[in-house]
This record gives sequence, C-alpha cells and structure tokens, in this order.
Amino acid sequence: MGFQIGPITVDPPLLLAPMEDVTNLPFRLIAKRIARPGLMFTEFVSAMAIHYGAQKTFRKMRIHPEERPLGIQIFGGEPDVMAETARIAEEMGADLVDINMGCWVPKVCKTGSGAALLKDPVLAQEIVATVVKAVKIPVTVKVRAGWDYSLFAAPDLARRFQDSGAQMITLHARFAKQGFEGQADWKLIEEMRKAVQVPLIGNGDVKSPEDAVRMIRETGCDGVMVGRAAISNPWALRDIQLGIRRLPPGPKPTLDERIQTAMEHLRLMVACECECESYEEARSTANHADGELRACRALRGQIPLYIKGEFGASALRDRLTRCSTVAEYEALLTEFHGASVQAI
Repeated sequence: MGFQIGPITVDPPLLLAPMEDVTNLPFRLIAKRIARPGLMFTEFVSAMAIHYGAQKTFRKMRIHPEERPLGIQIFGGEPDVMAETARIAEEMGADLVDINMGCWVPKVCKTGSGAALLKDPVLAQEIVATVVKAVKIPVTVKVRAGWDYSLFAAPDLARRFQDSGAQMITLHARFAKQGFEGQADWKLIEEMRKAVQVPLIGNGDVKSPEDAVRMIRETGCDGVMVGRAAISNPWALRDIQLGIRRLPPGPKPTLDERIQTAMEHLRLMVACECECESYEEARSTANHADGELRACRALRGQIPLYIKGEFGASALRDRLTRCSTVAEYEALLTEFHGASVQAI
C-alpha cells in the first residue's frame, strides 16, 4: 500500500503538506495522534535565514520522536546556501530534506526562490544536485506545474531532478500564477507520472477520502498530499487516510473533543514558544508570559476553525481572535460548550 523513499517507508501513502504558520511542531503532533499520515513536513525553512543564524527559523526545525518520519522543507535560490541548510537539517535529525519550488508568494519568489525557480531550470537542477551531494538522507522536491499557463514545465524539471538524485517529486497541479485559485488539473499529474520513475505525489484539491482515492486511480500517483483541508481539522486528514486504505471513516468528533483538541493545540504551542517539553514546564519559566502571548496570537486564526459549523460559532469568532491568554480561550470555549449543551 505504501512506497519507499530510499530507506524510508511511507505507509499509508498520505502526506501532510508543509504549510507556513500551520504545520509547526504542535499541529504535527496532533495530526500524528489523530490521523497518522505516512509522512509529514515542517513549515518551509528559509535557507538564507538559517545561514544568518535566525533563531526563530531554527525553531521551525525542531523534531519530536513521535512524529517520524518527518521531512524538513527548505527554500532558497543559492545552491551552496541550500546545501548548508540541508546539512543542518540532517544534523537536527530530519529523515529527508524537501526542496520547495512551489511557493508562489511574492516575498519568496522575488528572492529567486520557491516557484521562481521554475523559470530557471538550470539553476533549479544545480540546487537539487548540490543538496543531494551535501547529505546522506533522501532529497525530495515539491513543484508547481509551471510558472504560468504558457508552459507545463514540471515533466522536464522532474526528469532533471530525478537525474540529479531526487528520490521523490510532489506536484501541486496548479501553475504558480494561479496561487490557490481555480481547480487543480489532475491530468498534469497523470502526464508527469509518465516522465519519472521515482515516487510521484499528487497535491491539489484533495478534500475528502473520495478525492484521494480518485486522484490515485486517475493519475497513477504513488501517494496523496493534503494541505488546506487539514487546517484545524485533523479528523478530515484521518478520514482521508482511512479512505486510501479502503476503510470506513472514523466517528465524527464531538464538540467536546474538538474543543479539547483546540486547547491541546494551544498548550503545545505555548510549550513550543517557551522551548519547553510541556505546557506545565513552560508555565514555570521566566519567559512564560511572552511565550503564551506569542502562541495565542499565532493561533487566533486557527482556534475558531475547530468549532466551525457549530451553531453560534461565527458570533464567537471575533471574541476568540482577541484572546491573549490560554485562560481567555478556555473560558470562552467552555462557555460556548455549555451553551451548546443546554440548547440540545
């Protein structure tokens, strides 16, 4: 059912996509506990920031034994700097290094990184080859279909990357200029399947178990990568995992379970911001208040999504997005849960 990336077995063939400000260590631990994807990735890591010693970026590379196998995704436009960061990722315990050539955000592309590399196949190949030579762990690449509709560049790039030693390719089946607009064209994944022999992962518009099964059937890809559908909804990721394995979906999470998971996410985030192993340990540190405030601000957009769809959730959203402490979040969510129970 699964597949191999060098010595790494990915089973089930479901991958949690790297997402900035989402797939941090706290969320990955929750996703692993509830959904058990076969492979997960960090938020993307700026090679240049690592080169200049940015501690905030170094924290993105923290790994917990329970989340393996784990890939650290890096981005940059200079081969030597990318190789340097890949070596650091290996030293920090990454199971593989993934090179981001799919991010379309202007602040990334204007540095010649991410999807901008789709316009320079020679440099893109040099980066892959240099990183492969720098580390012993597998190197993989995530790409978009091309920069714009004028050229489906991915098959040629994928062949170049394969020849340079990349051991897996992920294709987000949109062009960089699309961002997340329009529909992903899964036929592009099918076409790319013909171009490479290494494992090929399909990405784009997989929101349900049925979507995942259909993508594999129609494109011949070896695995499916899920991104936005999993944000604050690890149960959706769980059901996609079960669907790929041809198993029925799990039980729908109760409101209590969703609230408890939201609070778990928040407490793990506080611990992470305070660089502690647990929330209890974080509370005893001198920088607890600052770490708690950073964690609460970081999750203001995600905590409300845990109760999305419940009666009254929209009205509560604004209040949740102003919380600055764990106690404030807990009080509002407890009040909401109590009101929901009384309304039944």
